[in-house]
Amino acid sequence: MAEKKSYLQEFTKGIIKENPVLCLMLGTCPTLAVTTSASNAIGMGVAATAVLVCSNAVISLLRKVIPDKIRIPAYITIIAGFVTIVQMIVKAFAPAINDSLGIFLPLIVVNCIILGRAEMYASKNPVLPSILDGLGMGVGFTAALLCMGIIRELFGSGTVFGLQVLPVQILIFILPPGGFFVYGVLIALANKLNTKAGKKVVDSPCQGCPMSKTCKSFECAKTDSEISDKEVAENAG
Repeated sequence: MAEKKSYLQEFTKGIIKENPVLCLMLGTCPTLAVTTSASNAIGMGVAATAVLVCSNAVISLLRKVIPDKIRIPAYITIIAGFVTIVQMIVKAFAPAINDSLGIFLPLIVVNCIILGRAEMYASKNPVLPSILDGLGMGVGFTAALLCMGIIRELFGSGTVFGLQVLPVQILIFILPPGGFFVYGVLIALANKLNTKAGKKVVDSPCQGCPMSKTCKSFECAKTDSEISDKEVAENAG
C-alpha cells in the first residue's frame, strides 16, 4: 500500500507541487513560443512527454553503466535519439502540427525539463519510479501549455481548437507581451494554490536546473537567500 502511494506521489508531484513550467520555471522558451493556440500546446506537450518517459526509462536502466564524467553528453545523445523518433512520427502522422511547432520540436533535445529529470531523478532511481516521474512531469508540462494555449487563443483569436467562441479578438494575447502576461498570471495562481495547500514554493528556478550543483550563480543565489532569511529571523527576534 505504501509502495503504491509512493508511486502515486511520484506521478502527481509534477502536476501542481513541482510543475516544471509554473513552479520550477523550466522550458519557458517553448512555453511562450508555441502556446498561441491550444492545438500547438497539446502537440508540444505530448511530444515532450513521450521523450521524457522514454529517456527517463533508458537513462535509469543505464544509470550504473554511464561513466559520471560523460553523463551529460550521454543523456543528450539518448534524448536526441528519442526526439528524432518523435519528430519522424509527427511528420508522418501530423504534418500540420510539425509545421506549426517548427524548430521547437527538434529543440526538445535541449529542453531543460527533460535534461533536468534525467540528471536529478532518472540517474538515481529505478526504472518504474523514473517512468512515473517523467509521465507526471510531462502531464504537468502539457497541462500548463494547454491552459496558456486556450487562454491566448480564446482572447487573441476568439477561438478554441479552431472553433469560434468569442466575437472579439484582443490580438496582444497571441503576441509575446500577451504570452508573458498569461504566464505570469498562471505562475501566481500556481504559487497561491501551493501556499494554500501548505506546500513550499520553490525559492529559485535554479533549483530545477540540472547544472545547479556546479553552477556558481545558483550558489550565490542560495547564499543571498540564506542571508535574507537570517536577517528576517534576527529582526523578528
